[in-house]
Amino acid sequence: MRIALIADVFPPLRSSGAVQLRDLAIEFARQGHQIVVMIRSSEITVPWLLDELQGVQVLRLRAPKTKDINYVRRTVNEFLMPFYMLRNLRKSPFSEVRWEGVIWYSPTIFLGPMASALKKASKCNSYLIVRDIFPEWAVDMGLMSRSLPYRFFKIIERYQYRVADVIGVQTPANLPYFKREINPKKSRVELLQNWLSPAADVGCSINVKQTPLAGRTIFVYAGNMGVAQGLGIFLELANDLQNQPEFGFLFVGRGSDVKHLREYSTAYNLSNVLFFDEIDPAEIPGLFGQCHVGIVALDPRHKTHNIPGKFLTYLQAGLPVFALINPGNDLEAMVVEHKLGCVCTDHSLPALKKSFFSLVRGLRDYEGIVTRCKKLSEDVFLTNNIVKQIARSLGDD
Repeated sequence: MRIALIADVFPPLRSSGAVQLRDLAIEFARQGHQIVVMIRSSEITVPWLLDELQGVQVLRLRAPKTKDINYVRRTVNEFLMPFYMLRNLRKSPFSEVRWEGVIWYSPTIFLGPMASALKKASKCNSYLIVRDIFPEWAVDMGLMSRSLPYRFFKIIERYQYRVADVIGVQTPANLPYFKREINPKKSRVELLQNWLSPAADVGCSINVKQTPLAGRTIFVYAGNMGVAQGLGIFLELANDLQNQPEFGFLFVGRGSDVKHLREYSTAYNLSNVLFFDEIDPAEIPGLFGQCHVGIVALDPRHKTHNIPGKFLTYLQAGLPVFALINPGNDLEAMVVEHKLGCVCTDHSLPALKKSFFSLVRGLRDYEGIVTRCKKLSEDVFLTNNIVKQIARSLGDD
């Protein structure tokens, strides 16, 4: 199939979404599809720029900046983004190409107009990959009320749902929400698990043996550290465990809460905690090879459900999972059913500490947990299965 994949993140960005899309595009090409990834870029000075990555053509289209700017400017730029991308696509060698399938990735919620234009011009099916239910999660977190901005975002959100022939959501608990939001005569919703391609251990710039955490059982968190994660309580736990030097906590990444978390660690002189800046995704296997348990954190105010990308990287690395998540999240059933570690849904320090020691006791069967983690990764979350599912839904029989 000749497929257009539209998104606003892709390497060299280091976000989990960028890595996911890279893996997805490469696997489409590996399975014999002709795929062109169309990416918003505010860094280029020409209308379009064409790259190649392992058999994948990457078309970067100039559009306004949408990252690391204030919310009002970001909203305006995201609204304008697909129109800029379409205008510059028409100046590219792909302006007259007819596609056999159009895929786009959310977040962002603003790519619907571009997907719609390509779909109509090519008279083909479209597939929307939803990994983030916005603006609902922002309301749950108290970042937005159900006022005028919320209603504006809902219009944009529902528009992209109307454009899609098929919508892939990442957990069964998301299905009822979409069945309320979409017209079943125009769109179909299905479960599309998150995915991760196998990655080689090429080493890591972080050497735990050369840090104060050397020789400890390392609990690692690698990824975004923002309001949606609620990582502060893990520092409270680390503070409570300072008299037990066999445990260490390693936080790697960036985000809006990093400054606050570092300040807390300094204020309480947490000798069992270390922070490192974001590293290249290629270094993650090398980092996890030095650690023992992976931390998953979701703020309890979340009412939507997801399977975080970092959870998949922990499974692939064979790391037991220590998860603090919102009650009822599908992730809880998965961890418990497959005996992958320990889940806590009570966001109080006593409850988290109790879960911590329950997990520590379970680590006596460490090799068994490692085996189960890797098996689930291979059985459920491999990219080749996801590509086959999307291709079938687009009509590639």
